[in-house]
Amino acid sequence: MPTACINHPDCRVSLQSERLQVHGRTGQSEREELLREIPLRDLDRVILTESVQVTSAAMAALLRAGIPVSYLAWNGQFLGSFLPAMKAHGMARMQQYRRTSDAGFAMTMAGRIVTAKLYNQRRVLQRLAANREEGDDSCEAPARIEPPDPALVAAQQRLEALFGSLKQSRSVDELRGYEGAATACYFEAWACFLPRSFPFVRRSTRPPLNPVNACISFGATLLYTEAVAFVHAHGLDPALGVLHATEDGRWSLALDLIEPFRPVLVEALALDLFTHQILHTHHFEPRQGGVYLNEEGRKRFFLQYERRMERQFMSECVGHRTTLRQQLEAQVTMYKAALEDPDRFEPFLIN
Repeated sequence: MPTACINHPDCRVSLQSERLQVHGRTGQSEREELLREIPLRDLDRVILTESVQVTSAAMAALLRAGIPVSYLAWNGQFLGSFLPAMKAHGMARMQQYRRTSDAGFAMTMAGRIVTAKLYNQRRVLQRLAANREEGDDSCEAPARIEPPDPALVAAQQRLEALFGSLKQSRSVDELRGYEGAATACYFEAWACFLPRSFPFVRRSTRPPLNPVNACISFGATLLYTEAVAFVHAHGLDPALGVLHATEDGRWSLALDLIEPFRPVLVEALALDLFTHQILHTHHFEPRQGGVYLNEEGRKRFFLQYERRMERQFMSECVGHRTTLRQQLEAQVTMYKAALEDPDRFEPFLIN
């Protein structure tokens, strides 16, 4: 269990010897009881929802063991983290500040990130189309398409054409424009693989307006929290972005580094959850003008998210077996190395 996501409302986390104990009330009893024990040695990170209480002894033990703790709001918003004390990385941060201000460096890094994301978007669509052609009786019938579908082919062709445009870009603003165009094209085709009972017309975030958007937003938040912790752990400032402009109120470098992972993890996971009927309409609830995963929905989502992050695969790019989580951390280490030599940054690519 590399990650513990403690989602039970109003529960309490305490320390007993070298184990976390989670106490709370269940639907069958009004008395507080032991819900779970988790050995510290089994953990790499902890994610808590805002109603969870943690004792000082438990928090200290987690930080002493080098385990970051992240808090999410009821709607999945990332509230912040408790991070273990780190070694000083002053020189690396000085170099990062200089490099981020270098327009040439920013353009190079941002261009590679957008190119990798576009490649992964196209590859995901190719895989989905190939799976549809082979047939999959385990999934609910798709909303619209039956391959070969002219709209899907056209979307893939538009994505292919955007590669040439990216190479001609002369500014980060141009890159952002092409990234936005590619993502809009990708989502239009991607949505055709969803079941009819979960339609998706466009991306909506604050608030998410339907279950599909709720899952995409929650998955992106989980990925973002991990990236923030990895960037901190390797001594960099997660606020200094190259593709996402550096501005107050967000960790822009973390947002940059997760972009190539979004098609492979966030959107692919959301699609699986709906097509394989792991999530149903009763796993969502309307609140404050939006639609959000409820407690049971978050449990199901997180279980599948964790399995996908820890599943080993043979990467053609790195030449050995790895996981998505290992590749996410590798993005941070390569970015840090690129502060000295830009050629050492190679964004994640799906096989």
